[in-house]
Amino acid sequence: NLIIVDHEVGLGSAYAHNKTILVKEGQNVAKGQRIAEMGNSDSDIVKLHFEIRQLGKPVDPVGLLPGR
Repeated sequence: NLIIVDHEVGLGSAYAHNKTILVKEGQNVAKGQRIAEMGNSDSDIVKLHFEIRQLGKPVDPVGLLPGR
């Protein structure tokens, strides 16, 4: 139930606990495109686990995400 989006420059974003995956491995995705439906794997509530990975290792996303 995990999707990892490769952003090429050594960065990836990971999305876990999905109920339904809407994309296929190797598929290109566009900004704003739905890639999955959130689920409740190993939990009693629906949730999303989100990570930014740099060279495969989780990093704090605050400095990498755009401001609000």
